[in-house]
Amino acid sequence: MPSWTRVRVSGVLAPYASSFGKELRRHGYTELTTARQLGSMAHLSDWMSRHGLERLSREDIVAFCADRRAAGHSARVTPGSLASLQQFLQERGLLWVLPPVAAAVGPLETLLARYGRYLVEDRGINHSSVSRRLRAARLFLAEYPGLLSGESVIGATAVSAFCTRELPRRSGPGAQSLATALRSFLRFLHIEGVVQSPLAQAVPRVANHKGAGLPRGLPVATVAMLLESCDRRTNTGRRDYAILLLLARLGLRAGEVAALRLEDLKWRSGEFTVQGKGARQDRLPLPVDVGTALSEYIRRSRPRADTRAVFLRINAPIAGLGSGGVSMVVRTACHRCGIPRIGAHRLRHTLASELLGKGSSLVEVGQVLRHCDVETTAIYAKVDLLALDELVVAWPGDAA
Repeated sequence: MPSWTRVRVSGVLAPYASSFGKELRRHGYTELTTARQLGSMAHLSDWMSRHGLERLSREDIVAFCADRRAAGHSARVTPGSLASLQQFLQERGLLWVLPPVAAAVGPLETLLARYGRYLVEDRGINHSSVSRRLRAARLFLAEYPGLLSGESVIGATAVSAFCTRELPRRSGPGAQSLATALRSFLRFLHIEGVVQSPLAQAVPRVANHKGAGLPRGLPVATVAMLLESCDRRTNTGRRDYAILLLLARLGLRAGEVAALRLEDLKWRSGEFTVQGKGARQDRLPLPVDVGTALSEYIRRSRPRADTRAVFLRINAPIAGLGSGGVSMVVRTACHRCGIPRIGAHRLRHTLASELLGKGSSLVEVGQVLRHCDVETTAIYAKVDLLALDELVVAWPGDAA
C-alpha cells in the first residue's frame, strides 16, 4: 500500500483527501511529498473543525500558518508553501476568493480590446508583443483622448510631436519598439476609421545598429562538447540532449522547441511540425539522430502528464518547459563544460555559419532557418568567407 494512503484526514476535508493525494501523484510528486502535503491537509482540517469553519478564505490560510508557527512547526508555515492545497480547495469551492473588481468598461478599454484581437487574430502577434503594443497604444491615447469620442482629428503634425517628445526619452531598442508599436496602432486606427489618413508613415525611423555586428557562431568542437555533456543514462540528460540537438542540428528557436507537442511528431513520414513566428507552421524533416534522441526521451524519460507538450519539467509539478526553460538547458550545459554561458539562439547562428562554410548559399541558409525576409538572412553574408574571398581585389604591387 502506498505510504501516502496511510495518512488519515478527519473532519471537513476528509472526503477530499484521496482525490488530493491522487492529484499530487498525477503531477509527479513523490509518495513522501504527497504524504507530507496530506499531513498539512489533516492539520488544516482539524484547525477548521476547532474554529467551526466549513469553508476558508485567504485570511484563514494566513491565520492557520501563524498558528502552526506558534505551535513550533517549521515546515509548511507560509501560505506559499500550501499553494497546491489552496489551488485544490479553490477548485472545489472550499477556498473562498474575493472576486476581482470589474474594471470600468469604457471607450478606451473597448478600443484596446479590439486592437488586441486584431493583433492576435489578423496579425498573428505573440502575447509579449501584444502587451508592448497595447502599452504604446494606451500612451498615445492618453495624449489624444478625443480620438475615443471622435471629438478630435489628428494629422501627421500631432504624430510627429508625440514622437519628438517620447522617442528621445528611451534607449535605442526602446525607441525602436515604441516606433514599431505606434505604426501598428496607427494602421489599426486607419482601418477602423478612427483616423482618416494613413498616419503610420509619419512615425520617423529610429537609427539603429541592427546588423552592424557579426553573427557569433560557436566552433564545431564546442557544440560537440555541449552535446556530450548530457548524461543520457538519466532522465534529465536524455531530455537535454534531445533539446540541444533540435537547436544545433535544425536551428530551432527556443520558443519553437518549447511549443513542440506530441502530435507534431510524424514518426511514419519522418517529419515534424514547427510552430513558428506569426502563427506560421512549417513541416521539417526529422533527421535520424534527432528522431532517435526524441524517441529515447519520450519512451524512457518523459514523465506521465496530462499536457501534450513534448518537453516537460523533470521535477514536480510536472508541466511543459517554456522558452526560458529551454534556454536554461543550454546555460546548464555551458556550466558543465566550463565555458561562458550562451543563449539558445547562438546555436542557430552556429548552424548558419556551418552551412555557409560547407558551401551552402544564403538562399539555402534562409530556407533552413525558415526566414520570411531575405534581409534577415543577409547578415550571414558577413561570415560567408567563401563568397567574400571572391570579392577580394588582388594587391596591385609587384608579385613576390
